[in-house]
Amino acid sequence: MGETKVKERYNWPVTALLLIGLITIIFPLYMTIVIAFKQPSEMTNSIAGILSLPKHWSLANFAEAMRVTDFWRSLFNSFLISAVTVVISVLVHSMIGYAVGRNKAKSKWYNFVYLYIVSGMFVPFAILMMPLVKQTAQMGIANIVGVILCYVVFYMPMNLMLYSGYLTNIPIALEEAARMDGATTWTTYWKIIFPIMKPMHATVAVITVLGVWNDVMTPLVIMSGSGLNTLPLAQMTFQTQFGTNYNLAFASYLLALLPILVFYIICQKQILNGVVNGAVK
Repeated sequence: MGETKVKERYNWPVTALLLIGLITIIFPLYMTIVIAFKQPSEMTNSIAGILSLPKHWSLANFAEAMRVTDFWRSLFNSFLISAVTVVISVLVHSMIGYAVGRNKAKSKWYNFVYLYIVSGMFVPFAILMMPLVKQTAQMGIANIVGVILCYVVFYMPMNLMLYSGYLTNIPIALEEAARMDGATTWTTYWKIIFPIMKPMHATVAVITVLGVWNDVMTPLVIMSGSGLNTLPLAQMTFQTQFGTNYNLAFASYLLALLPILVFYIICQKQILNGVVNGAVK
């Protein structure tokens, strides 16, 4: 008997949507790179002038953007805020997720705590902005410390939901076996549960660091007047009431993109594992 050939079928509507999505992502990235390498004299009002490649590829815009934004200090501030926020979030939110996730199904109190914390995702930042400014000023933490504490609280609802959902894929028999061997709840969590949740740690870390790294409003309202800048705050210097220096601004955007892109590439495998395992019941 001859081999039966299976005719491949393509889902053209889905393929078309994927192509549109690809173009939607590539086009702004192309414009960012092209404008970042152009000189202001090459920027014209015509579409062709904006989309055309630079006549001379130069790193002058990047050097000037680094000088104007005090790049290394702003980068350090952004890195410090992001790193500390991620570490605290992974440690604290995973513990809260473990305590709530393992008990919410059998305890009305834990279920109420879960719903109460998760409901925080629906509170707009505009409502919290002014109270936070006043409270952080009165407590003397209108600085990087206050920003980090706010971020830890802001991302708790989403991270709690992710961790408690991921725990449904971890058999409770592992904890029961550990308790039979004499392990305490604290030991069971740190020796067994915490390592198993490594893919979700990476997922939470990336989601949190993306939001923290690109956020403007929280550092703007809390650290205003402190003289400290994060990268998004420093990039606001390119925008004035008279216009925007797009060449320097886009060069600065690319510089700010590189660290977070490297971080995502490093954690990509763990993120995929977290998403896949979290989807399996």
